[in-house]
Amino acid sequence: MKTEDAKKIISTAIDREVKAYTFYRTIADKVKDPALKKLFTELAGEEKQHREFLQGMLSKDVSKMHFDAKKDYKVVNALPSPPLSVDMKPLDGLVVSIKKELEAMQMYTQLANLSNETEQKLLFSQLANMESGHKARLEDIYTNMAFPEVW
Repeated sequence: MKTEDAKKIISTAIDREVKAYTFYRTIADKVKDPALKKLFTELAGEEKQHREFLQGMLSKDVSKMHFDAKKDYKVVNALPSPPLSVDMKPLDGLVVSIKKELEAMQMYTQLANLSNETEQKLLFSQLANMESGHKARLEDIYTNMAFPEVW
């Protein structure tokens, strides 16, 4: 993959992280539940870190980037997306967050599958793996909150 193509892909990923940060920050500023406010504030902080990480990737060799794939437990796939509201419950906030990470993961996976170049395919696969990691972390939090009796 040409360096300029990789930079365009990473720049697009940065734009998505900025949008995710803005989403989480806006919701954190509006919700009333303290636990949900804390969660969305943390998620906004993570999206900011992801943006900074991706900005650092702009100067690296694409072929040397590697990310571990995370297990997808599909915890909330069958759950409906709750409407956003200032009175949202923490579990609903997690569902919205997990679904947003799932959408990002699916987008990068589709782009990887459509890629003809090996390095481009690798880059999109790695970005999908990053989003999968975010989703897995949120699913762990969701599972611990939704099913405390298991622990």
